[in-house]
Amino acid sequence: MAIIFISIGSNQDAARQIRYGVQRLDEMFSHLKLSKVYESEAVGFEGDNFLNLVARAETQMTIAQVEQIFKSIEKEAGRRRDVPKFSDRALDIDLLLYDDVICEQPIHLPRGEILHHAFVLQPLAEIEPQGKHPVVKKTYQELWQAFDKKEQQKLWAIEFDWQR
Repeated sequence: MAIIFISIGSNQDAARQIRYGVQRLDEMFSHLKLSKVYESEAVGFEGDNFLNLVARAETQMTIAQVEQIFKSIEKEAGRRRDVPKFSDRALDIDLLLYDDVICEQPIHLPRGEILHHAFVLQPLAEIEPQGKHPVVKKTYQELWQAFDKKEQQKLWAIEFDWQR
């Protein structure tokens, strides 16, 4: 059984999309554990604020199978692939870690966003503080404590209504 970490984000009808994405992930993977939901401003373009969180789950699927599930859920949620990289997102689901696998194919793991984006690292450090990054060999808590929070996007935890 592989332990995976998943980044989930949206800025289009974000609360509904986050609920939908988490519900679908819970149907596909076991032992889903969620971080708090964080709100942040859009970076690289003018747009509505994003909601982001990180989930931990277990699976027997391969990396390629997990990625296919994520793409399918994104498509169901109305994700468009014909738009610029920095643009609004209906639902964005990314595999951050698959056990301690380091690879380039079928995707790059661990995801670079872990070390560069507060909206990934802070919730990851929240749910897996003592987990170690497979490349830099530091815990996610150590990485978050050393993260340059002044130079990065502002991020704040929000009360999230999971029942709507």
